[in-house]
Amino acid sequence: MKKLVLAGLTALVMVVGALLGAVVPGNAAPSPSITAGQILVKFRDSGAAPGVLRPHGLSDGPGVGSTGAHLITVPAGKELQLVAALSRNPAVEYAEPDFVVTPATNDTYFPSQYALENTAQPFTNTAGTVTVAKGTADADVDAVEAWDVTKGGVTKVAVLDSGVATDNPDINPKVVARANFTTSRNNEDNYGHGTHVAGIVAAVAENGIGVAGVCRDCTILAGKILSDTGMGSSAGLANGINWAVQNGARVINMSLVVGASTTLETAVNNAWNAGVLLVAAAGNGGNTSMNYPAAYPNVIAVGATDNNDKKASFSTYGTWVDVAAPGVSVYSTFPNHKFVLAREYNRSQGYDIGSGTSMSSPIVAAVAALAWSANPGASNWTVRAKVEASTNTIEGIGTFWSHGRVNADLAVHW
Repeated sequence: MKKLVLAGLTALVMVVGALLGAVVPGNAAPSPSITAGQILVKFRDSGAAPGVLRPHGLSDGPGVGSTGAHLITVPAGKELQLVAALSRNPAVEYAEPDFVVTPATNDTYFPSQYALENTAQPFTNTAGTVTVAKGTADADVDAVEAWDVTKGGVTKVAVLDSGVATDNPDINPKVVARANFTTSRNNEDNYGHGTHVAGIVAAVAENGIGVAGVCRDCTILAGKILSDTGMGSSAGLANGINWAVQNGARVINMSLVVGASTTLETAVNNAWNAGVLLVAAAGNGGNTSMNYPAAYPNVIAVGATDNNDKKASFSTYGTWVDVAAPGVSVYSTFPNHKFVLAREYNRSQGYDIGSGTSMSSPIVAAVAALAWSANPGASNWTVRAKVEASTNTIEGIGTFWSHGRVNADLAVHW
């Protein structure tokens, strides 16, 4: 599988660039890393697998979701050699590396949630040490106005990420199912990224603490794709997508970046064909390189704006990016426990600021969920068209992104 990379969460001091999708220096796209000791193979006839693999000293492995591919264990360091050899066998439809996935971030802090309601307010982080400059009034997604129409009902949004912290009372109650597709020992979020992303989607509103989610009544399916060190694989992500579909997700958010994978694209297409809407972060390279899964046709690719409706300097861009959403200094939930990071967040508070397209993507996923809840009989392609057509006109349409910055209020009026 390809390793997943977080597409955002360059929070405040952002000492952990890999967490939350650090900006890649320069304009060259880095070569995707591969997961050691395993590859993905799809056979034209599954019965042929033993005969194909045996000459290479290999055995058949488990299927990957609904993709038809198998996860094959191979000697570390021989991955590309075996991919090449197996690809030449006519009984093999395709063989590919398993790429590494990485993270591409009356409520107390609601006044600082400019993405939901921007009054040109300045604000500080939970420790009061970082001031975010005054923005532009109404450079937001009009979430408050949308709530007059719908708060999301019980629409299920799958957050395929690093899990959701069980000790944050502002988001844990919204989690209705959990699954672990990593080598980590449990579903707990010991990385932080997933908790931040999930809170952007559906943090409990009007409970006197913390923040409010864009789709405040939505529920969360927490699929752990990124391990406690923030790494995952394309096979894990494909399995997570399949799990989300089976558990009733209407929308799937992927604040992740990974290399192009036939197996992953198959999982995406299967989910789309099952009627699910998929959203993903475009990446934080500050260039036009296409990143996956965002660049697949059946995924809404999301770029990042700031509190002045300008393109974030780190945001990947280009006409392949579909829409934009706020992604600079976005407030949301964090684990309260000590987790595996060089920087310890204000875990006694359980909240912090994150920056990246990882933060923009869940805003769009939540807007899509709100739109769907306002028109429950709509199809996924109809909801996607509505979200894209109801964006606000901002700088960069046709250059940075195909449409504008999402607007929840316009999206819920059918």
